[in-house]
Amino acid sequence: MSLHAVRPKILGFISEDVSAWLVALLVLLVGGVLTGLLAWSTLNLFHHQLRQRFQLLASERYSRIEERFQDQEQRLDGLRRFFANSDSVSRAEFDGYTKPLLYRTQAYSYAERVSRDQRAAFEQRARDEGLSSFALRELDAAGQLKLAGERDEYVVVLYSQTQSKLGSPLGYDLLAQPLRRATLERANQHGGMAVSQPMTLVSIEPAYARGVLLVAPVMQRNSQEAQATKPYGYVMAVISMRQLLADGLPEANRDSLSVRILDLSTNDQHEVLFESPNPPAVSDLSATRLLRLADHDYQVDIQPSEAFVQANHSSVSSLVVLGGLLSILLSALLYVLVSQRQRALKMVELRTQELREREQELRGTHGQLRGVLNAATQVAIIATDLRGVISTFNAGAEQMLGYTSAEVVGHMTLENLHLPRELVARAAELSTRYGKPVPTCQAMLVEGDLESDHEAREWTLVRSDGSHLMVNMLATPVLDEQGLWVGHLAVCIDITERKRVHEALAARDLLLKKLSAHVPGGIYQFKMEFDGRFSVIYASDGIREIYELEPDVLLMNAESIFTRIHPQDTTRVRASIKASADNLSPWREEYRVQLPLRGLRWVRGEATPEELPGGGVLWHGYISDISDMKRVEEELRALSVTDSLTGIHNRRYFQERLTSEMARVERGGGDLSVIMLDIDHFKRINDLHGHAVGDRVLRIVCERIGHRLRRTDVFCRLGGEEFMVLCPDISGEHAHVLAQQLWQGLRSTPIDGVGTVTASFGIASWRVGEGADALLLRADSGVYAAKQAGRDRVEGEMT
Repeated sequence: MSLHAVRPKILGFISEDVSAWLVALLVLLVGGVLTGLLAWSTLNLFHHQLRQRFQLLASERYSRIEERFQDQEQRLDGLRRFFANSDSVSRAEFDGYTKPLLYRTQAYSYAERVSRDQRAAFEQRARDEGLSSFALRELDAAGQLKLAGERDEYVVVLYSQTQSKLGSPLGYDLLAQPLRRATLERANQHGGMAVSQPMTLVSIEPAYARGVLLVAPVMQRNSQEAQATKPYGYVMAVISMRQLLADGLPEANRDSLSVRILDLSTNDQHEVLFESPNPPAVSDLSATRLLRLADHDYQVDIQPSEAFVQANHSSVSSLVVLGGLLSILLSALLYVLVSQRQRALKMVELRTQELREREQELRGTHGQLRGVLNAATQVAIIATDLRGVISTFNAGAEQMLGYTSAEVVGHMTLENLHLPRELVARAAELSTRYGKPVPTCQAMLVEGDLESDHEAREWTLVRSDGSHLMVNMLATPVLDEQGLWVGHLAVCIDITERKRVHEALAARDLLLKKLSAHVPGGIYQFKMEFDGRFSVIYASDGIREIYELEPDVLLMNAESIFTRIHPQDTTRVRASIKASADNLSPWREEYRVQLPLRGLRWVRGEATPEELPGGGVLWHGYISDISDMKRVEEELRALSVTDSLTGIHNRRYFQERLTSEMARVERGGGDLSVIMLDIDHFKRINDLHGHAVGDRVLRIVCERIGHRLRRTDVFCRLGGEEFMVLCPDISGEHAHVLAQQLWQGLRSTPIDGVGTVTASFGIASWRVGEGADALLLRADSGVYAAKQAGRDRVEGEMT
């Protein structure tokens, strides 16, 4: 086979004879095209990410607005239930209840329905309550309050709690103004909340005067015809959209969004109810959603502001500049390399001529080469001619195969030394692959892949005594000076011992795989190099169930384990591994993993470290799934802090929360109060009606108390008929108001089969430097004082 020198080409397709300037220009052009494509792709990605950021901010703003609408409805509904569940509400009780609610709301009011015949008596009753100038009033053409005219019916503002410095519009008749009258009529029709069209609010500062009125009817309590009768009054929330929506937002020049809210209650012209002070930027990004408040839908339009545009600018221009500079530098570098290569090729041609002149000198070294072949006693070197007859058989071949050089050279072929059945099988395989017969004498010389380099292949050789020898044989063609194929050269290395070792290792791996397959969880070897890099040496198939990762993936990339560990546990797990490595102490850790298929799971890992000579640490460990055990622990924890009879928290949970709340106020200040109550004559209830009725009374009392508490209040049963309410962020004065409400709500409705059940209340608010025992002792003293004073009362805070 003739070998012809092939001159390589620049970049695989440019001839060496081409000018270096042309190559540099071509590279510059390709670099410019690639830079343009990359800039286009980057610009598309930027617009996609910009749209995602805007949608995320818009969704958060929608959620905030919707949450504030719902909060207004919930607070007004609570005020409505406060009136509906009470026989009567005094002005002090109204103020005490509504004052903590004035958050993002201009005012809360209560208006009572009054007929023409009741007007005089109603005005006199209000004056008797301390409002000496009270009278029914209405707005005149100038927007000022004047004495109301004669009408068959009025809805008059009797109580009002406001943030405005202009005072409360007490005596104002809501039926005198069409928009307010229409709102009340819709509330009557629906039997629930109604919101007005945008209007100018009465007695509200001009900056917040534009807003809406949220109204809920108050029906007669315990009325059998409550659904058929008109409400006796209304509770109202005076809402300024500017106050409700702008509170808590960034400054106008820093807000990324521009918000506009349209009132859709009119068909002809939708009024702008709220508009952000920062104007929208010029952008095609926008979002619109309908949000509902009571019985009205509002259209909320959101667009990006200039702050959003400035915070999200594109880096395409920088990419284009950088890409252009890199293309120029690369073309300049390639110009230098190509010009140098062309000069080097000319020098190579000159040196080739010199080498040919010295070729004759190398022929004299043939004898020395033969000496080298004979010196290679651990390697068998066998050369043959084109017919396969052996022409060279070195000392290593004699020692390995047991033949002498005289017995083999000129008398045997390379085929004679091979195991016949291997040659037949190899010849059949090659014949099938190439579609033509391949003789057995050539089977060991033909490569399996003609495009690949020559590679060693395992063969079985036959010694002179008939025994077999496993070798790796590399067969290559031998070429003469003109590149003609004149024979073959085979180099053989004995692999008998290596083969035995591989078989033993394979048997061990198979045994380990079978053992680990029957063990729940996973067995592993984990290594940390001296520089802190991690690697997995071994991982059984059980690891697949723990991390939902294939063992082969862990062997290639140990960091993939930490992608499965819950983000809140990753730092702790890494720190525990580092501590185990520093102290060579056993590693034990329980942590969470977030799996793609099975979700959140708990696992426990244990491993024993071993210091390596190179400075690293190797752990031998086992890991298992403990999710079921963790779930049982959580269930036991919930049972341990819950009172089994009433379903509320028990004494243990109260002690834990009291300790944490006291630590909070001691650390950062604030208010904290407790309300203790004890059911009066509860032993008599058990004695007269039995313990089953007594248990029912306890559950009903807990239900009534719980309905009147805030979500942040902690209601617990200390034992028997004794209960405690932990009230964070409430002063003693407000705690007293809350206790009055709880006392009134408990005693106002009898319990079937038992009658009226009352309780004695004691109150205590935290004082600086005071411990938990002292706080509870003052509350208990209040209950004791209430008992001594005749029970069924709220005793003020004890000194």
